[in-house]
Amino acid sequence: MTFDKIKGNLGFGCMRLPMLDEQVDTDEFNRMIDVFIKSGFNYFDTAHGYLEGKSETAIRDCIAARYDREDFVLADKLSDWYFEKEEDIVPLFEKQLECCGVEYFDFYLFHCLNRENYAKHKKCNTFEIIKNLKEQGKIKHIGMSFHDTAEILNMILTEQPYMEAVQLQINYLDYDDPTVQSKACYDVAVKHGKKIIVMEPVKGGVLADLPKEASKVIGELGEESQASFALRYSASYPEVFMVLSGMGNMEMMNDNIKTFKEIRPINENEWEIFDATREVIRKVKQLPCTKCNYCFEVCPSRIPISEIFSIYNGLIGAKTSRTQTKEKLALYSENMSHCIKCGKCEKNCPQNIKIRENLERIEKFTNE
Repeated sequence: MTFDKIKGNLGFGCMRLPMLDEQVDTDEFNRMIDVFIKSGFNYFDTAHGYLEGKSETAIRDCIAARYDREDFVLADKLSDWYFEKEEDIVPLFEKQLECCGVEYFDFYLFHCLNRENYAKHKKCNTFEIIKNLKEQGKIKHIGMSFHDTAEILNMILTEQPYMEAVQLQINYLDYDDPTVQSKACYDVAVKHGKKIIVMEPVKGGVLADLPKEASKVIGELGEESQASFALRYSASYPEVFMVLSGMGNMEMMNDNIKTFKEIRPINENEWEIFDATREVIRKVKQLPCTKCNYCFEVCPSRIPISEIFSIYNGLIGAKTSRTQTKEKLALYSENMSHCIKCGKCEKNCPQNIKIRENLERIEKFTNE
C-alpha cells in the first residue's frame, strides 16, 4: 500500500502550534509551514478539538489559503465526544471541511478508538457513513488512531478490514509498557497489512526534556538532541511511513527537519542505550501525561489537568524545587477543588492515568 502524494516521513502535528495571547501565532505558523514544505515535507495532522478548534481554522488560514490543494496532505479525525447520534456525523464532517478550508481530506481517522467508543461508533453507524464519504471523494484514505490493547486492535481490524492506516503511540518509553502496548499493537497492525503513522514519538515532550539521570545515560550517544534520538527510534520500524511531531516553534521545526533529512538507522549500541534510558525514566515515576488535553475536552469543571500534571512532573524530574512547584500549583488550587470526580477525564485519557487520584494527591501536596 502506497500513499503517493506524501513527501517525506515527518508529519507536522498541529495539536501544539505556536501561540500568542491564547491565539495561534499565524505569522510564526506561516514561517514554519513555509520552511516545512520547502524542506520537502507536506503532511499535516489535526483534529476538531485541537486547541479548542483553533488548529483547524489555522490550517484554513495558513495552509489552505496560501497553498494549492495538491501541495499538502491533510489528516483530520472523527472524535466520539463531538457526536451523540448517527445524524450528527455528516454535519460534523462538513463543519470540519469548512473549518479547514478544504473540499476533501487526504486522510480521515477514527480518533482514539478503544473498546468503549468502538461500540458507540458501531451504534451510530459511523463506519458505513465514513466509507460513503470516501466514495463521494471527500476522503481519500480511511484510517484510525488507537489507544487500547493489542487484542482490541486485532478485533477492530478484523471487523473493519478496509482501514488503510493505523496511528499508534510508538516511542522507546512505551515500547513494552503493559498499558500502551506499543510493540504489540504495531505487530497486530502489521499482521493485518496496515501501514503505521506514529504519534507521540517524544511522548508530549517528555523524551525531549529528560530527568537528569536519564539525560546522563542518553548523553553517551553523542551531541544530537534528545528529541532527535526519540524520533529516530520511532521511525526505525519498517512499516512506519509517517512520524508526527507537534512543533511549537521554529527551533523544534529545524531540529526535526535536520533529523529526518539525515536520518540514520539505530545501531546495536543505541538500542542498548534506549533500553537503559527507559529503565531510568521509569524509576523516576513521572505521570505519563502527554498534554493531549483530551481530558480537558470532556471535563465539566474545565480543569487544566495537563498543565497541573506538567508542573508536578517538574518536581518529580528534579527540574523545579518543592517550593517553586508549590508556588506554580497554587495558581490552580481553586481549579483542582472544583473536581466532581465524574471520571469522564479518565475514560478519555489515552495514557490511562488515574487522573482523579493523582489530582487529589497533587491538591493535598499544594495545600499542605
